[in-house]
Amino acid sequence: MSTNDPRASIEPSRPAQSDSLTRFLGGSPLAVAGRLILLSILVGFVMVTFGLDPYNIIRSIRHLFETIWHLGFDAIHWLWRYFLLGAVIVIPVWLLMRLVNAPKGR
Repeated sequence: MSTNDPRASIEPSRPAQSDSLTRFLGGSPLAVAGRLILLSILVGFVMVTFGLDPYNIIRSIRHLFETIWHLGFDAIHWLWRYFLLGAVIVIPVWLLMRLVNAPKGR
């Protein structure tokens, strides 16, 4: 295209500003605002689910990690209890099966 394009002088300058705003936002301002509102509600729901408080986010994040830490050790405690409970049955049964099925000639 040449610099003397007749279309360039006909187009008003207002849509060019709106076009650059739309390009900057990634869509029309109203659509972007709607998506940001929905995303903010979703992130807020997830934060509440994890026990995060938006008014004191640092304390809430520390509390979240402490809870995960304690849950981790509680999980190890429960896993150990399940192991012991199962081992009381499984080990003697396994030992009996090995003794019953052992070769007789040796």
